[in-house]
Formats: sequence, C-alpha cells, structure tokens
Amino acid sequence: MAFAFAQFLTGLASASWLFLVAAGLTIVFGVTRVVNFAHGSLYMLGAYIAYSLTGMLSLGGFWLAVPIAAVTVGLLGVVLEMTVLRRLYGAPELFQLLATFGVVLIVKDVALTLFGPVDLFGPRAPGLTGAVRIFGEPIPEYDLFMIGAGITVLAIIWLLFNRTRFGILVRAATEDAGMVAALGVDSGRIFTLSFFIGSTLAGLAGALQVPREPVTLLMDLNVIAEAFVVVVIGGMGSVFGAFIAAILIGQLKAFGILVLPESTLVVAFLAMTVVLALRPNGLFGRAASGPPPAAEIAPPENLGRFGRPAAIALLISLALLPLVAEPFILVLCVDIMTLALFAAGLRLMTGPGGMISFGHAAFFGLGAYAAAATAKAGLGMVAGLAAAPLAAGLGAIVIGWLCVRSSGVYLAMLTLAAAQILWSAAVQWNWLTGGDDGVLGIWPDRWATGPVAYYYLTLAVSGAGMWLLIRLAEAPFGYMLRAGRDAPARARALGIDQRRLKWLAFTAAGIAAGLAGGLAAFAKGNVFPDVLSIPKSVDGLLAILLGGLHAPAGPVIGAAIYAALENILSRLDHWRALLGLSIVGLAVFAPGGVGGWISKRLRHRSRP
Repeated sequence: MAFAFAQFLTGLASASWLFLVAAGLTIVFGVTRVVNFAHGSLYMLGAYIAYSLTGMLSLGGFWLAVPIAAVTVGLLGVVLEMTVLRRLYGAPELFQLLATFGVVLIVKDVALTLFGPVDLFGPRAPGLTGAVRIFGEPIPEYDLFMIGAGITVLAIIWLLFNRTRFGILVRAATEDAGMVAALGVDSGRIFTLSFFIGSTLAGLAGALQVPREPVTLLMDLNVIAEAFVVVVIGGMGSVFGAFIAAILIGQLKAFGILVLPESTLVVAFLAMTVVLALRPNGLFGRAASGPPPAAEIAPPENLGRFGRPAAIALLISLALLPLVAEPFILVLCVDIMTLALFAAGLRLMTGPGGMISFGHAAFFGLGAYAAAATAKAGLGMVAGLAAAPLAAGLGAIVIGWLCVRSSGVYLAMLTLAAAQILWSAAVQWNWLTGGDDGVLGIWPDRWATGPVAYYYLTLAVSGAGMWLLIRLAEAPFGYMLRAGRDAPARARALGIDQRRLKWLAFTAAGIAAGLAGGLAAFAKGNVFPDVLSIPKSVDGLLAILLGGLHAPAGPVIGAAIYAALENILSRLDHWRALLGLSIVGLAVFAPGGVGGWISKRLRHRSRP
C-alpha cells in the first residue's frame, strides 16, 4: 500500500509537469484556434534559458532563472504570434501544423548554434534536494513541489479566465471575434496576450524540468506528442480537461511501467485512442461549429488544356532519362517517385476529403515491413509488392473506421497515435521486425536488379498508382468527397454518406502509402522503424504543401522540390533553419503551393 501511494505521487508529479506544457497549448488553441506544433520548441527554449541563467547567477540562481526564463519564452512566443501565426488565423489546421513545424526546425538550429549538441545536466533545485518519508517510502521534495505547482497554476488560470475582465473578453473573442471587434475591443491584442500566457507556461514547464532531466535538442519533439495527447484527451481548449487528462496519463505511466515496462512508449496513445473512440471530441471538448475555413473550399487546380500535353511530356522525359542520367540521379528519382505516390494518396484524403493525417507513415511502414517479410520468406519481389498494399489497406480499414468518426486535429492525432503504436511495436518486437537493427537484405528479383531496371519498375508502378488516384479524385466519388468537405449539412441533406466516403478515401490513401513503402523497401534493401516515424509522415505533408494541396500534379511537383531542397540544403551548415524558413514562407505566403501557382498562371494565360 505504501509503495502504491508513493508511485501515485510520482505519477502526480509527472502529471503536474505535463499539465504545465499542455495548459499553454490548450489556451492558445482555445483562444486563437491555432494548432501550434512549435509549442515543444518553446518548452525546450525554457529549459535551455533556465540552465544558462542558473550558471550565470549566484547561489539560489535556479529560482531566479525559472521566472526569467518563463517570461523570456513568453515574449518569444509573442514574436512568433505576430510574425507567423497571426497570418494563419482561420486557415486549415494543415497549414498551421506545417508552418509551426517549420518553426521547430528553425528553433532547433538556433539552439544547436547557441548551446551546442551536448546534453546539459542542470543542478538540483536549491532547498529541495532531499526526500520526505510518507508511509515509510521516500518521496523527493521536488516531486511534492511539482504537484503543488501544477495545482497552483490550475487555480491561477481558472481565476484569470473566470473572475477577471480579461477572461470575459477572451471567452467572448473565442466565441465571436467579429462581434467583440464591433464593440471596440481589440481582439488581436487579446489573442497576443493569450499566446503570451500559453508560451510562458511552456517556458515555465521547461525551466522547472531542468533538475529532473538533461536539457537536449530532442526535448521539443519528445514533449509535443505527449502534450497533444493530453490536450486531445481533455478536449481542445479545455484547461480543466487537460488537467484531468494529464493525471490520467501520469498514473497510467507510473503504474504501467510496473506491469509492462514496454507499454510506457504507447500507453498515452492507447489511452487517447480509447477516449476518442468513446468521445470523439475528448472528455470535455465541444464539437466544432460553423463552416470550414475558407482556404479549404477550393476546386481542383488542374492545368486545363495544358494538363494532358504536360503529362505526356513528363512521361516521355522520364522514360528517356536513363539514357543520359547517372545512376545516382536514377536512385534519386526512385526516391522522388515513391514519395510522390505516398503524397498522392495523402492528398486524396487531405485535399478532396478534408482529413488531416499526421501519422500516414503508419501505412507506409506497414507496406515496407509486409514487403520485407514476404521477401524474407522466399516468395520474391512481386509477391512482396502485392503484400505491401494489401497489408497497408487492411490496416487503413481498421484504423480508418475509428479515425473518420473524428475530424480536424482530433483525426490528425488519432492517425499519429496509430503510427506511434506501430513504431513502438517495430522497435520492441525484435523477433518480427529486427527492432532497431531493422530487416536487411531485401533485394529485387534478378530481372529488376540494377538502377535502370528498378527505375523503370518504379516509374510504371508509381505512375499507374498516381493516375488511378487522380481519376478517383475527378470521378463522382471525388466530387462527393468535396461536397462533404465544403458543405457537410447540404451533403447530408442530399443523402451522401460522408463517413463511408471518408473511410473509402482513407483506405485508398493507405493502400497507396503501402505500395510506396514496398517500393522503397526493395529500392533501399532494408527496412528500419523510422519508416513509421513522425518525420516520415511530415515528408508526405510537405510534399503536398510544396506542390499544392488542390493541384492533381501537386504530389509530383512537391516531391521533386522537396527532394531537391533536402539534397541541396543538407550540405549546408544551417540546413534545418533554411528548410524551416522555406516551409514557413510557403505556408504563410503561398498556401496554394507551386502547383497552384502554375495552374493559376496557365489559366490566366489561356483566357482570351
């Protein structure tokens, strides 16, 4: 009993820290409706600043460093809001997620330059270095302090938003910003102050974590996934819901490690999946009201009468490329074509379907591992390429059935949960996947061996897959998908089964991703767990952002540009910051992507 209570307090201390991070994230979303993926970067900066100030200040400097770091991060958050996020208010979540992911890359490069790549170990908190015995079990004093800090912050937030004029104005601006502005209230200033509060909480959480864990460049992505899980379980915009969800996750981790140590990697995502299956808007969340953002309501941006000649010219050029290109170029083109097929399926569900997936790598990875397992069983490459879309399609049917019940960021987080659960399985099931060592020695059949032969195989398979996806989007199926995306109430009145259509689009996207994963497995000769990771999902999202969300040729254009950018920028010292700036610039200033820009130029030129 005493040990269980001590474990409960340990879980509560972790929950309090997680709540500080999630509270800032949910305040920002609740007021501005912006999904801020860079919130983890603000948390990381809070830790780095507090660590640096602690060493500069005199005895007891940690307690001075914590508030200074929190306020400094809050001010940096205001700069982020005024320069980037203010331009994305009302935009679809996809553009917000990708723009803030670009900020993550920029901040990571800045932190690497300022603080170096080495992990930093901060001192223990002065005055709280001992332990208190409760029922005979030692409890760290700092854990008890963290529990008190979490409860105190919850009380302050409740008082601020429920007992002050500022809180009343915030709630009013959240419900109807236009009406608040008509009454003479500067809603923009309210949004900025709310972002300052949310960023300050992120910095505070990072600063208070310095005595508990090393300060590293991985803190941003390590914390943001869990913070999103807490916010989604509690309900986007609900601070009290985030508090309850943080306690739930903290206790599941504290006791889960005793029962099944491997479960700590996925327990949060499993909990979120169960909660959203029962309550699609979280424990205390509310369903979104009003029409979708205007940026989502857009027709396909095709090339008109120039489309068919351009497609034929591209195919002829690709068919003749091996006659003049070096093997390295052919290998790069294979990577581009597999990414384009992966992105084409993602575009079907994200563009016409209006569904955001932040874990589409789940199906890419399922296809890659299915192809690898088939090849290792001695059945050959053809059977492996057949097994890849089959396995991914079955996975998409199961996962999609759950995901299409939700929308927006809830759907995106469910797909992320699926990918993280599969990633954890790939890391830990050594007997099946090889774990971190991966599956090696996956090679094409003899007739497809060599850069030229495999290039033509990839061109044929990926080209056929993308053509089918484009035809599907331009068929009545695609028009009904867009109807459900742009006018859901009218679509329901016409008898369109939106959930079934979204499920089918989700499955088609999963099949395309699985086929791309199978092609990539035989191209590289190996499969590692990173095919299921968050960066792999981001690759597909960046490809459709660069190419154009509503452009049928967008995946091809975006994949080529992304591969070129990655190949060129990776040779430079600050390639992350440069890539991040490119992503932010496109999301803010050119949401239509390169494909959309070309389409508009050609349509304008073709007018009489």
